[in-house]
Amino acid sequence: MRDPFLQAAIDEAKKGLAEGGIPIGSVLVIDGEIVGRGHNQRVQQGSAILHAEMDCFEQAGRLSPADYKKATLYSTLSPCDMCSGTALLYGIPKIVIGENHTFQGPEAYLRSRGVELNIVQDEECIKLMQDFIAAAPNLWFEDIGKV
Repeated sequence: MRDPFLQAAIDEAKKGLAEGGIPIGSVLVIDGEIVGRGHNQRVQQGSAILHAEMDCFEQAGRLSPADYKKATLYSTLSPCDMCSGTALLYGIPKIVIGENHTFQGPEAYLRSRGVELNIVQDEECIKLMQDFIAAAPNLWFEDIGKV
């Protein structure tokens, strides 16, 4: 049985894909409740920074440092440098990653900074990204800053 919070992140990823965007989703959980959810909206919003995690943080709004210290960030894909940096900035202690097969962010650095990572390798997360990368490689490379 899949973690319901990972499922919520997957639902966000599918929402982004249905909107013509990149299928990556994220939720922020505090005390067993989703306080923020988001999906990659770089295409939809013409944004340079609205990765799923950044959208999720934005949707959560201002939180206290104490709230961030007990939060868990769920993401369908290993967070990039930007999103990982934001998690570090706010002291989020745990990140659940749907998969890091198609992309791996700075996981060793996150661990070195004390962040607990739980990498699930969820087949649906992998398939969403593999199918998207095959269909739109240029858009994917733009999203991760590759030429």
